[in-house]
Amino acid sequence: MDYRKSGVDIDAGNEAVRRIRALARGTFTAGVLSDIGSFGGLFELDRTRYREPVLVSSADGVGTKLKLAFMTGRHGTVGADLVNHCVNDILVQGATPLFFLDYLATGRLRPSIAEEVVGGMAAACRENGCALIGGETAEMPGFYADGEYDLAGFIVGIAEKAALVTGRTVAPDDVLIGLPSSGLHTNGYSLARRVLFEIAGLQPGSAPAELGTTIADALLATHRSYLRPVSALLDRRLVKGLAHITGGGITENLPRTLPDGCAAEIDLLAWSIPPLFRLIEARGSIAPDEMFRAFNMGVGLVVVCAAGDARRALDLLAASGEQGAFLLGRVVAGGRTVRYLPRAAR
Repeated sequence: MDYRKSGVDIDAGNEAVRRIRALARGTFTAGVLSDIGSFGGLFELDRTRYREPVLVSSADGVGTKLKLAFMTGRHGTVGADLVNHCVNDILVQGATPLFFLDYLATGRLRPSIAEEVVGGMAAACRENGCALIGGETAEMPGFYADGEYDLAGFIVGIAEKAALVTGRTVAPDDVLIGLPSSGLHTNGYSLARRVLFEIAGLQPGSAPAELGTTIADALLATHRSYLRPVSALLDRRLVKGLAHITGGGITENLPRTLPDGCAAEIDLLAWSIPPLFRLIEARGSIAPDEMFRAFNMGVGLVVVCAAGDARRALDLLAASGEQGAFLLGRVVAGGRTVRYLPRAAR
């Protein structure tokens, strides 16, 4: 009897690390002091750039979106989903990412799949200027079904203390700007899979006419990073609040950036809800209120700014490549809730 016969292949683990090492090294920035394989990742802060540096951290997972990767055999995007989600979570507090660590756990380790997953992660880290400095790959036979894995990530970023985005200065008459999502991002997949695959009887390769692409392509669209366009606003101090629209949708996430005495009023005519959400709503007979709590409905991030700064903010977003930003609504007096103005018939 040996470890391999019990289900843990140390040689496969070593091969996975060998493949991952080159991917991770490609993300290293000037602050990285350690190599992949160390017991801990080392990162040196550039103390010349900040007077009062504040470290901002977050942890998250990809959730049941991973089921789509298992169903389709497409593992190259879920790592990018993870990184971009974490980047956005610290961005809404005004932070720039420094480094990232991952946790990949599986029942039986396949180095080629681990390489594909981490390859997506490394690509997203490079795009966000974030170093992938370490992580953990765990082989746990009997704990995960064969061919399945779980994925989590941990990010640390930095912000100047005086420039932190807290939402404290948000006030009635401020403007809400919506930045479009690329799809479901990484939330609502349990409901989406139940509706599309079990109730509607569709397959990943199905291509409903109203969708214009396959179910798999629509559901596996990568969770966007908003770092580049929002940084342009942060640099000019135009942002009063930010909300990453994740689990809970606009309904639950936007109030997190509102102070007491403020509510949000959303204009449902301000944007066209993408076909994927309409398809899920129709095939599942889901109430609109539930849709707005379960999904982002095509809005991945919300910026709160003063009304007098709205035009400049939209122009800066467009100049940074964010062509789809739009006026989503406004802040009104109220109790940290979201109100939706009725959608007229189209």
